Amino acid sequence: MEDYKSQLSDEKAFLSGYNIEEYDRPSVTTDIVAFRIRTEDGDTYRHNSKNSLSVLLVKRGEYPFKGAWALPGGFLRKTETVEECAYREIKEETGVLPVSLMPVGVFSQLDRDPRGRIISNAYLSIISDFIKPEAGTDAVEARWFNLSFDYEGDIYNLKLSDDDIVISVKLKRLKTIFKKTDFEVMDKNSLVFDHGRIIATAITLLRDSSKDYDLIFDFLPEKFTLTAFQSVVETIMNISLTPANFRRKVSEFVEETDEFVTGAGHRPAKLFKRK
Repeated sequence: MEDYKSQLSDEKAFLSGYNIEEYDRPSVTTDIVAFRIRTEDGDTYRHNSKNSLSVLLVKRGEYPFKGAWALPGGFLRKTETVEECAYREIKEETGVLPVSLMPVGVFSQLDRDPRGRIISNAYLSIISDFIKPEAGTDAVEARWFNLSFDYEGDIYNLKLSDDDIVISVKLKRLKTIFKKTDFEVMDKNSLVFDHGRIIATAITLLRDSSKDYDLIFDFLPEKFTLTAFQSVVETIMNISLTPANFRRKVSEFVEETDEFVTGAGHRPAKLFKRK
């Protein structure tokens, strides 16, 4: 007991003389990669129209890179956690508030931000319903961009498009450690900072985490058709599946309900839910 009291006394003395200002304290930010499934009409994925995986971007209203597109995010305040900062920033800049966040990784390259030593904590979020973004604070515009992510060997091409805006980023795949794949940006086009690298890491994580279908359910309503389920999987994974094989694989993850959805000229489709 005396040793414990002595340790507390020594620690108190140490802390009283400790000066955190003697150490470099880089700024900390958060960046949020918000994904959703969007169809040709832009408002729902529940019909048999073509799906696209979309990511939410904002147009910067301040320097550096004023007028360029970026992920929503911003600086950590002293009174909040990193997660609280992520929720606050995406809400302030886009009006969209995710239900949950998944860590993507810490991005701390020395030259990632021209303003100085700034470390970003990146998060992935899934937006299941259509929400029209509304720009706020230091963002002058917010948009959902359709995303494609293809590769040949170790070279990846990230393409983000919406109407007349097309952003292309060329990346090189470096390595994968604990399911986190790292990339080097070779040509970032008009996407600023290292946000192309963050999006590439996030989409790789999303695809890897979707292999057991767990994250897929976050893109779907509580009750869904197997056709809608398959369409979401194909959109995220960028693959084509045969209905029979897909239904066999997902049978252990879903269960039938007593409900049906009907459409003009179609047979009633059975609705399912997650087990």
